[in-house]
Amino acid sequence: MSFPTKIFPFFLLFLLIHPLQAVPSIIPLNGSCTDKCGSIVLKYPFGSGFGCGHPTFSRFIKCTYGVLQFSTGTGIYTISTLDYTTNTLVLTDPFMSTCSSMQNSGSFNLDRSTPFSIMKENIFVLLGCSTTSAVFDPKQDLCNTGSGSNVCRGLYSCKGVTGIGLEPNAPISTCCVYDPPVLIGSGYGLNLPRLQCSSYSSIYGFGGDEGDPMKWQYGISLQYNNSYFTDNSCKNCEDSGGICGFSGSDESFACICRNGVNTTINCFGRGYAWSGTWRHKIQTEMSIGGILFFWMMLFI
Repeated sequence: MSFPTKIFPFFLLFLLIHPLQAVPSIIPLNGSCTDKCGSIVLKYPFGSGFGCGHPTFSRFIKCTYGVLQFSTGTGIYTISTLDYTTNTLVLTDPFMSTCSSMQNSGSFNLDRSTPFSIMKENIFVLLGCSTTSAVFDPKQDLCNTGSGSNVCRGLYSCKGVTGIGLEPNAPISTCCVYDPPVLIGSGYGLNLPRLQCSSYSSIYGFGGDEGDPMKWQYGISLQYNNSYFTDNSCKNCEDSGGICGFSGSDESFACICRNGVNTTINCFGRGYAWSGTWRHKIQTEMSIGGILFFWMMLFI
């Protein structure tokens, strides 16, 4: 028997024992993707965590213990409502002041890289500001002194103002309905220390009664970019009962099926599918085959 002929059986044995060790899973399993987070239904481009939904949204949105959260450079906020018909969502800042509870707040910042923008109907109110703050500079024109004065009077009539060191119905000279001349949207920043203000409130609706601040709707209303359906891949996936997500270093589309198998198209069996469970079974069966082949070679 020639040398190449002697080597071939052992080479074949090596391939059988290690058939898939060097082949990575094309689409890693992701059992954490769900279509609900608490009471909020999740639809593309939103997802419950990394690998779920659209990759751009996944950087800012995640579901933690049944609470849908939105992350920015200034903190983590709870998403209280999500409306797919209007492409809007409302954030709740636990440190933001409302009529019933006022306290020192942190800043709020919305990065330019996000697919979200602040709704123009949203009203930001700066509370407990220093009279030397730049917001009161008449040359800057940063405060709405028209209808905004009614909003300030409403908030300063609340008993909650004691939380920022004021008495109910205090003079509104330290309140500002923040109305900068630049367009509010992505890249918006509210830096309270720089503005020399103690707290802020955000109002996205008056609840049908502008005279009663207890009925006002407090939160930060955002609109999201819904131009991420570039083809029918996600629709086909959802129609088959799957959840749209992504995988790999290139963050390519993945349809995450409820049976633990991820595919590149849908859960009806079309497209490339790879399961970590199947991979383990194939490796085990091939390894057993390699051992049997080895014993056969001993008796040849």
